[in-house]
Amino acid sequence: MIKLSYSKRLFKRISSTSNKQQAAASGGGGDNGSAAAAGGGGAREIEWEVRPGGMLVQKRDGRGGRETVAVRVSTGFSWHDVSIGATSTFGELKVMLSMVTGLEPREQRLLFRGKERNDTDHLHMVGVRDKDKVLLLEDPALKDMKLRALSARVVPRPCQSFIQV
Repeated sequence: MIKLSYSKRLFKRISSTSNKQQAAASGGGGDNGSAAAAGGGGAREIEWEVRPGGMLVQKRDGRGGRETVAVRVSTGFSWHDVSIGATSTFGELKVMLSMVTGLEPREQRLLFRGKERNDTDHLHMVGVRDKDKVLLLEDPALKDMKLRALSARVVPRPCQSFIQV
C-alpha cells in the first residue's frame, strides 16, 4: 500500500470555492463565503493538462505554458549551456547540440545520471532540471567508420620518384 502525502490547503480551497458557489446560488453571503473570501482562497478553477507520459496533472504556471531549462552539456574538454523546453526530448536536445558542436545527431550519445538516454525520452520524465549536467560523447562505432572511410580515400603510393627528367 502506498501512502500519498497531500496538501490540506488544496482541499480547503476546493471546499471554500464550492461554499462560495453555494452561497451565491442561495442568494446569501453567509459566514462561509465571507471567510473564504477573506482567506484568499479565490474562485479560480484548477486547470489540468496531460503530460507526454499520459499522466493527468495540474497545469504549471510557466512562461507562456512552456517552461525552459538550462542544460549544461559537457563534451569532455568543453562546456555548452543550452536552453531548451522542459518537456522536450533528448532527440531535440541532440538537434540543438548539432548546431553548437558540429556533430550530427546520429553521431551523438547523451548520458544523464550515468545512463545513455534514447532520443524519445523526455527531459522532465527522466528528471532533468535547470542547470543539470549532461555528458555528450561521440559514438565510437561511427567514429571508427569515419576513420576507415578517410583512410580508404587516402591511398599511399608505394614509391615516389626522386629525380625528375
